[in-house]
Amino acid sequence: MSDGPDEQRIAAVAADPRYARLVARRAKIGWLLSAIIFFAFVGYLLLIAFDKALLGMPVGLGVTSIGIPVGLGLILLAIALTGVYVAYANRHHDARMAALLIDHGFQDRVA
Repeated sequence: MSDGPDEQRIAAVAADPRYARLVARRAKIGWLLSAIIFFAFVGYLLLIAFDKALLGMPVGLGVTSIGIPVGLGLILLAIALTGVYVAYANRHHDARMAALLIDHGFQDRVA
């Protein structure tokens, strides 16, 4: 059984060196952002493990400890890094992928 036209075009896209570069760059950005959040989280865990007193210190004269805003900062960092990835994908990846698909005859699949 022979490949249909879609399978042939998909194979052509997969073989295109521009696609390989695009996938490699996307993976590199993904790994970099994952490493940032990983090391931030590990740093937070190390603070919990080795300096509980620091995280337990109150903020100002209130009852909230330093650990609460630091933990909140970690959550906000994860949200911000997600935003960075989405902005990068919208600005660079999606446009290049659309151009690549159009070059290989997938005009009807590009939004």
